[in-house]
Amino acid sequence: MAKAQDRKGLAKGKPGNTIAFQGEAGANSDMACRAAFPYMTTLPCPTFETAMEAVQKGKAELAMIPVENSIAGRVADLHSLLPHTRLKIVAEHFQRVEHCLVALPGASLKTIKPVKSHVQALAQCRNFLKQHRFEPVVHADTAGAAREIAEIGDPHVGAIASSLAARIYGLKVLAKNIEDADHNTTRMLVFSRDEAKTDWRTVPCMTAFLFRVKSVPAALYKALGGFATNGVNIVKLESYLSGAHFEQAQFYAEVEGHVEQRNVQLALEELHFFSKEFKPLGTFPLNPFRRKGWDAPTRPGT
Repeated sequence: MAKAQDRKGLAKGKPGNTIAFQGEAGANSDMACRAAFPYMTTLPCPTFETAMEAVQKGKAELAMIPVENSIAGRVADLHSLLPHTRLKIVAEHFQRVEHCLVALPGASLKTIKPVKSHVQALAQCRNFLKQHRFEPVVHADTAGAAREIAEIGDPHVGAIASSLAARIYGLKVLAKNIEDADHNTTRMLVFSRDEAKTDWRTVPCMTAFLFRVKSVPAALYKALGGFATNGVNIVKLESYLSGAHFEQAQFYAEVEGHVEQRNVQLALEELHFFSKEFKPLGTFPLNPFRRKGWDAPTRPGT
């Protein structure tokens, strides 16, 4: 997956050549799928679970799921699915969120009154809405809001959605990039039935896993000590309380490196010693976005 032709080979020739996402056609996740895998057909799904099930059941080759946003933080719904899935993380993608005000052809900023969208999209465009004195109306989905105003046919109602949604539903973009923060970016994870075949000697990698430490003092400190002593960088570590009494925490972690690298193996051996549960979620190419910032290519594996 280090080159464009390698990414294409990930899905080309396989049944369906389809990538699933949560949301309606034209959602930001739909845009992310098209940006990262332009040669694949996107499959809208009502939930994260159904998107991942589409891959597990062979209806799609891949699923792209948001895991965190630079403004809204982590996407909690995904983490409830990770302990149960048999899918593997094979790539990451960073999608710049560019909100647009869309409406029926013939509408203008002066004719619009209420504006519909997902609650987070409305919150992320608060200054724009306040400046134009628009009434925010919460909708379940950004693309769904665009579809709804197209079906209703009321030129006095607008929606905050993507330019893709406007194109799909025959709407006009009245204003682009109306979000308050110019760093609004969502990180997506790509799931597959098969593990990524990545050569860590030529491609920097990330490894993701779940674990639960033993219920003894300093267990987490000791479990993570192996990463420090072996020079493995922990990029992400999140805890989730589980069980009826919320007495034990489960951890989701991402570290730099491939499971075939000796220092990563040694660090994981020490983690295993102090853990009672461990589940590998996949090793995948580290996206250049992490190193080069906004101007870096953001397709998985580039």
